[in-house]
Amino acid sequence: MADGAIIDGADSTDAGVRRRDFIHIAALSLGGVGGLAALVPLIAQMSASDDVLAESSTEIDISAIAAGQAIKTIWRKQPVFVRNLTPAEVAAAQSVDATKLRDPQSLADRTKPGKANWLITMGVCTHLGCVPLGAGQGEVKGEFGGYFCPCHGSIYDTAARIRKGPAPKNLEVPPYVFSSDTVVKIG
Repeated sequence: MADGAIIDGADSTDAGVRRRDFIHIAALSLGGVGGLAALVPLIAQMSASDDVLAESSTEIDISAIAAGQAIKTIWRKQPVFVRNLTPAEVAAAQSVDATKLRDPQSLADRTKPGKANWLITMGVCTHLGCVPLGAGQGEVKGEFGGYFCPCHGSIYDTAARIRKGPAPKNLEVPPYVFSSDTVVKIG
């Protein structure tokens, strides 16, 4: 048979094109399914592990924390400072003009309404991630009576707001709620 001959009313080149199109579509579909099969476990491994999900919230009994005292605890494998501010510390923190601070936040922005004496912050310096001093008994608190980061000298006030040093932001306030008058749930 000569090239271009008509077989049963159809051009033989049309039949070849249809087969080739089917092979291309089948190959692309198989590649797409294979790519998806490779991506699913890759994306699944990025989700939080069971131990992290178990630590997604923590409850702290604050009844034993005296005025002027702070404790360190752990939430999501990070240190957290829970501080019971004295009335004098609350007054000193409220007297600061927050608009003149590097990271302008008032004490009211950092505490819950009616609980201005309870300051809960992450215990991680916002400069390079060191753990500041000031929550433990006898630790250096810096000239503003809050926290002092020994790594690079950042100084925070009693409301954990950056006052001096290289830290760009205040100590972070994690999400928390008061479950009762003596229990705080972080996370």
